[in-house]
Amino acid sequence: MDRFKAMQTFVQIADKGSLTRAAEALGSSLPAVVRSLAALEAHLGVRLFHRTTRRLSLTEEGRHYLPSAREVLLAADAADLALKAEAREPAGQLTITAPVLFGHMYVAPAIVRFMQRHEKVRCSVRLYDRTVNLLEEGIDVGIRISPLEDSSLVAQTLGTIRRVVAASPAYLAQHGTPRHPRDLAGAPCVRGRIDAPAQWLFRDGGKTISVTPNNRLEFNHLAPAIESCAAGMGFGTFFSYQVMPHVAQGRLKLVLEDFEPPPRPVSVIYPNARLLPARTRAFIEWMKMEFSGLRL
Repeated sequence: MDRFKAMQTFVQIADKGSLTRAAEALGSSLPAVVRSLAALEAHLGVRLFHRTTRRLSLTEEGRHYLPSAREVLLAADAADLALKAEAREPAGQLTITAPVLFGHMYVAPAIVRFMQRHEKVRCSVRLYDRTVNLLEEGIDVGIRISPLEDSSLVAQTLGTIRRVVAASPAYLAQHGTPRHPRDLAGAPCVRGRIDAPAQWLFRDGGKTISVTPNNRLEFNHLAPAIESCAAGMGFGTFFSYQVMPHVAQGRLKLVLEDFEPPPRPVSVIYPNARLLPARTRAFIEWMKMEFSGLRL
């Protein structure tokens, strides 16, 4: 059995969701694909797919095996590229993800400058306000505002971003400016995400303290939450870059700055592969240059 070819077959079946479509993608016959999968399952001693006449789905063992198989194939592809002339010049498709607003304000302009410098690179940019699985979703590089929890990825810190509390000057003039996080108890607050943490965290004398906000108004998107705070609906907690334009315009004011939690790291993340395509290496270095010393 050609184990490498069998892994390719397995990944294609998982990606295409069909033996027939996998055979077409591989330029092979359906019987050959079936034999390759059967040989791999016999070698591993487990079934990788549940198969019926109408449906094909991964087993639990198949779901565990898929990320490892992808890494083997990616490493092999990277090794091949390292020996080719193309590997010395950034070229080809690069898929990038970032948080929606941060991506719009900071990442997208940096990508435009990168592409102007490297004309043979094509980019697909996906902006999501959720944790993205790079390997499963076929993404080369991500920009993340949080500590890295996935040990299969590499993270290089680009800078840090503060978590702040803001309210409108008019609201503060009418109700007073809080001096301590406990002053927020009972005060009206605006929630920018339905799945946001139930408590707001602060630092007081080296200790972490928490406050349960009185969320009078909730949104599943940040933009209307920020606008509502600016309209005087109460306090909101946001990343600093999300509200700084409004602070600069005098529509919002930061409070409790002495009690802010530690800043969050902003990192460029990518799969833990020794050999990366030149376009990926070049983009990582570009982002490190663009965001050097970032403090927001």
